[in-house]
Amino acid sequence: DSRALAPPWRLISTLHAPHMQGCISSVAQPQGTCSKKKLYIGALFPMSGGWPGGQACLPAAQMALDLVNKRTDILPDYELELIYYDSMCDPGEATKLLYDLLYTEPIKIVLMPGCSSVSTLVAEAARMWNLIVLSYGSSSPALSNRQRFPTFFRTHPSATLHNPTRVQLFQKWKWTKIATIQQTTEVFTSTLDDLEQRVKEAGIEISVRQSFLTDPAVAVKNLKRQDARIIVGLFYETEARKVFCEVYKEKLYGKKYVWFLIGWYADNWFKIKDPSINCTVEQMTEAVEGHVTTEIVMLNPETVRGASNLTSQEFLAQLMSKLGGKNPEETGGFQEAPLAYDAVWALALALNKTVGPLKAKGRRLEDFNYNNKDITAEIYRALNTSSFEGVSGHVVFDAQGSRMAWTLIEQLQGGSYKKIGYFDMTKANLSWYGNDRWIGSGPPADQTVVIQKFRYLSQKLFVSVSVFAGLGILMGIVCLTFNIYNSNVRYIQNSQPYLNNMTAVGCMMALAAVFPLGIDGLHVRNSQFPVVCQFRLWLLGLGFSLAYGSMFTKIWWVHTVFTKKDEKKDKRKHLEPWKLYATVGALLVIDILSLMIWQIVDPLHITVEKFTKEAPKGDLDQLIEPLLQHCSSEKMNTWLGVVYGYKGLLLLLGIFLAYETKSVSTEKINDHRAVGMAIYNVSVLCMITAPVTMILSSKQDASFAFASLAIIFSVYITLVVLFVPKFLIPPHVFSRQKEERVSELRNQLSERQALRSRKRPTSSNQNHSSPSLPAPQNDPKSLLPPPGYPLPASDNHSLPPTFSNSSTLYQPDGKINRNNCHPGRLQLLYK
Repeated sequence: DSRALAPPWRLISTLHAPHMQGCISSVAQPQGTCSKKKLYIGALFPMSGGWPGGQACLPAAQMALDLVNKRTDILPDYELELIYYDSMCDPGEATKLLYDLLYTEPIKIVLMPGCSSVSTLVAEAARMWNLIVLSYGSSSPALSNRQRFPTFFRTHPSATLHNPTRVQLFQKWKWTKIATIQQTTEVFTSTLDDLEQRVKEAGIEISVRQSFLTDPAVAVKNLKRQDARIIVGLFYETEARKVFCEVYKEKLYGKKYVWFLIGWYADNWFKIKDPSINCTVEQMTEAVEGHVTTEIVMLNPETVRGASNLTSQEFLAQLMSKLGGKNPEETGGFQEAPLAYDAVWALALALNKTVGPLKAKGRRLEDFNYNNKDITAEIYRALNTSSFEGVSGHVVFDAQGSRMAWTLIEQLQGGSYKKIGYFDMTKANLSWYGNDRWIGSGPPADQTVVIQKFRYLSQKLFVSVSVFAGLGILMGIVCLTFNIYNSNVRYIQNSQPYLNNMTAVGCMMALAAVFPLGIDGLHVRNSQFPVVCQFRLWLLGLGFSLAYGSMFTKIWWVHTVFTKKDEKKDKRKHLEPWKLYATVGALLVIDILSLMIWQIVDPLHITVEKFTKEAPKGDLDQLIEPLLQHCSSEKMNTWLGVVYGYKGLLLLLGIFLAYETKSVSTEKINDHRAVGMAIYNVSVLCMITAPVTMILSSKQDASFAFASLAIIFSVYITLVVLFVPKFLIPPHVFSRQKEERVSELRNQLSERQALRSRKRPTSSNQNHSSPSLPAPQNDPKSLLPPPGYPLPASDNHSLPPTFSNSSTLYQPDGKINRNNCHPGRLQLLYK
């Protein structure tokens, strides 16, 4: 045939419109000779092959044509005629038949293929002939591509129509995490791609995505390993049996799991004996119990009369009659027959809708040829806006030309499928029966429920440590009071009491830090926790500077004075207290400035540490995730490194100075050896505690116990070493100190009187005629100590030999008596 190589526009020129139309429309011809003009539909019905859907779909289409042609309100001037072939659901066969349809008269105004593979071929080629393609049995999501198939429509919904229903169910049961397993074929891959996009828009996550070609064993194991709970399975019926045999082996079923499958399997698909699996019917029945299926509604469940004026049940009755009593289950395409019936009605209504617009443009449907784009555009617009009630439900097309239909939702309960609801995608309406049944108390969780539980400090430990800290603070108050009260005692004065007071105050501040150290989220709100963190930092920092700084200053001064050469030592033996206080103040200022900078630049805040999830006791689908609150900042390690480095150097230097001065003895600081011992203990405890508490930071009880007990032991040791020896001094030591003071004052008094005697001019030296004054008599009582005090043993030796005569100490000079030997002032000396 020479036309085989001819392009469409050459073929069109050889065809005559009157012959194509079936009768000649002529003004001269009597009216009624040709009352209706024929419009031809080219169809491919698969009567055999992989899907022999034409066995029931062809009779349904013919039923629709008969009714349409009898109607006077639809295409009254036209008659639709069907020209069809058997495609056998084979793309190769369909190619040859498509050639026959296109290159033989009459011209077809629309093509109606079935099978996704055949529809793909026809729809891709139809654009070259400006033909509309309307399919009744194609579900491949790949056909929903307007760039590739610009003139394609179908009354059979796309396989992706299941996805809106699935998303609706996910939201109903409050699932936000799902898993998928698919057979690697194009239809399931494209369906899954669409599902992934839809769940993402709904805020649902696909956490696990598995696929297989023939053996699903590895894929099912991965689902189990990754804790998949809500699983969407996309595979054919034979592979479904393989999957659920592996599901049984992996125990991936029961009250913790929900499977979503395709609803067009046979009702007893899991009971069919399959040599490719090694599971029994009982095992398969146990594994599939409770799964949910979604299936496109191909027969209107409601009793309504649509465009054809038939209910769905009346349509079925007429179809059964036309099939001649054939078994529906053995007739291919019986389920899809309502779709073929409504496809013819959709076409007839669309063509009827184009008559008016074409007439306004001076065109007619019978003028259609393969080169006429205007008529094709009108038919496209009419189909795209279709909306009517058919025997398969409400017929409407989306932007990709795919049918939007209802979805039936079923659940396998007790080995048989039960309808639990419908979903109308056109109205986004879920009709729910409320008869869903679960193995557990309700729909399972989409993942193992993780309960976050904060770890708090043991209250028994906190109370116990707080008692010791409180006793230590009380002990510090006692030591501070004792030191202040006895500050005028020579022994206390020689220990630099003001520095000891600073040590006691610093120890009490360090002990006070134990309380905020044990306060956590159990006691305060999150908004108050950073304040607690700051209290910990400031109390510990300032307490260390006062307590350790004052002890460090003593050791530093002793080392500075007594490790110099002899000629320099004598010059520096004079102790200036202000220098000691300035040293402590400098250490304190460094700490205050560093803490202020830290608090301003990088303030402390709450951080939460998460631990490995733990399974609670009992058969609960839960995990407990322990949490622990910490005080931290953005650059916590940097700040700790600076603070620990600075404090560590002070501790090491203190140890060195204490070692260097261990054999020094001085009355200026008479307790420096006790200070050295305290520095040893504090340094060792601090150097051990700092790294250990960082290691144990994740164990709140151990970390608190180690840190707080280190503080308590350091303070106790410091207070005991520095102050307890002063408490234990016997009273006679204080008395001896008083006697020594009195003796010293007497010596000073004698020296002063002797000096005055030398300077007093005598009358004999001045005039050589003045009579000598009689020597006054000694008054022994005037030199006696107050009552209750023993006589000093060294009084006779304390006076210079030249002034051995005691009478010279007591002149009748009123000035000397007033300033030096007044009985009232002598009493003050003893105090």
